[in-house]
Amino acid sequence: MTITAHTVSFHQCHDEELLSLSEVSEILKTPENTLRRWRQIGRGPRFFKIGRRLVTTVGDVRQFMREQRLAAQPVIPAPRRP
Repeated sequence: MTITAHTVSFHQCHDEELLSLSEVSEILKTPENTLRRWRQIGRGPRFFKIGRRLVTTVGDVRQFMREQRLAAQPVIPAPRRP
């Protein structure tokens, strides 16, 4: 069963709940075509197919968000200016 962002908050979902491409698009505020492209080039959340449906888990989306947040932080702090 897919929990939509409209019925239950993303933050309240269990990590194993399934999300469709359109639901992930809403959560990440990213066009579906961008998510499809990321999937083709090996970026973005991990998607898989159940039958003909393309899905991912809440946990995979959370992991992707954490990775993006960490990648945006510099590893070595910039030197302070006097």
